[in-house]
Amino acid sequence: MTTTFRYLPAVIDRGTGTVSCCYADNQRSYVEHIRVDSGGPWSGVADAAARITHLLAGVSYYKATAANVIDLSAVHSQPGDGEFLRHFVVEGLGEFAYRNDLDLDGVTVIGAPPARGAGPTTAVRATTANRPTPVRPLIPFGGGLDSIVTVELLASRFPDAALFILNRPGDRFAAIEAAAEVTGLPVVRAERELDAQILRSAELGLLNGHVPITGVLSAVAVLAAAAGGYDAVVMSNEHSASAGNVQHSGREINHQWSKSLDFEERFATLVDGALDGAVRYFSELRACSELWIAQQFAALGQYHLSFRSCNRAFAQDPSRRAEQWCGRCDKCCFIDLILAPFLAPEQLQDIFGGHEPLHEPALADRFRTLVALSPDLKPWECVGDVAECRAALVLAADRSDRATTPLLARLVGELGAAAGAARAAVPSLLSPRGRHHVPDAYSPAS
Repeated sequence: MTTTFRYLPAVIDRGTGTVSCCYADNQRSYVEHIRVDSGGPWSGVADAAARITHLLAGVSYYKATAANVIDLSAVHSQPGDGEFLRHFVVEGLGEFAYRNDLDLDGVTVIGAPPARGAGPTTAVRATTANRPTPVRPLIPFGGGLDSIVTVELLASRFPDAALFILNRPGDRFAAIEAAAEVTGLPVVRAERELDAQILRSAELGLLNGHVPITGVLSAVAVLAAAAGGYDAVVMSNEHSASAGNVQHSGREINHQWSKSLDFEERFATLVDGALDGAVRYFSELRACSELWIAQQFAALGQYHLSFRSCNRAFAQDPSRRAEQWCGRCDKCCFIDLILAPFLAPEQLQDIFGGHEPLHEPALADRFRTLVALSPDLKPWECVGDVAECRAALVLAADRSDRATTPLLARLVGELGAAAGAARAAVPSLLSPRGRHHVPDAYSPAS
């Protein structure tokens, strides 16, 4: 049986900076409203960015039925949109498909002109090679280590830099706002109002699961940049975001795929083609490890008691949001581990409100999973790869002030000979690694 997910024309209210994204499947129609701060008259560049936003935001509604056909024939699309969208759905919904026992390989996209033939890497390099250095960067900000480090790398060099924060209407996360205030930078805001039906997925019998939310956020950030006169969207996605969680049916499933280099290159190509170079998109930290980022963050004491990455601070229901780190989840364990080489135990106890995960023997198995001492999958979280976690473990255990943290010594003992390899890997983890598209002026080393 053929099921179809259709893109319907979006409606743009240029006066209010609102894009109403419309979609339909075999049973329902959906409308989502996205509003962005506008720094001036709405331009044709903003119109083009709105089209991209409409394209990516649809993934939240496509997953309701996981239709085998996606139809773009009712909307104005550009060459390459269909190929990009299919890849975005198949790879970005990899975890969703894995957990729901679905096979998305057969998804087809119809109604869009074919790509012109350039691959993502070639296209990005060709279109960015001769452009002037951006002077008004917009920095998507989530209040965690990565985006804080990006801010501190750029703010002093680019006085017109601003943060970008995306929320639901009238709802702001205290965990983001507290750290944003410390930066001292202005904030460009956007609101995403999901169709109410998608918030009732379980009740309505719709499929549910993880979506490539960073991809959607990236599209809205580009829209905000285009509407507000910013000429770069600077992400904070690190090298290990490209590392997957599990191999399944010949494909690597990556919880963080929309933070990966693969997504970055493909999306930057899409943006370059549609906006004719008016807004650049790249990740400032692409060549950096989580270990390097943690080392930089450790020196930024002004943020230590305001930042939070614990997912319980970001519950959709405000009444269920934790006001402090929970100190027990995979994300808390990872943040503690990656900072432990660079901060004293007392400092980390303060950060975690007196409940540092490394002092909790009951959490040993969570740390074993992070350093691959157990057969469990890498957590379905935004955490570093095994090499980074093992390096952090041995560096933390080597600290003289960690004698009162027996869990560290126990885990290093369980690593055995691999502990030596982890120590040997530290220099490479504290140096740039792999391909990136950061302009010279933005280089973390400059």
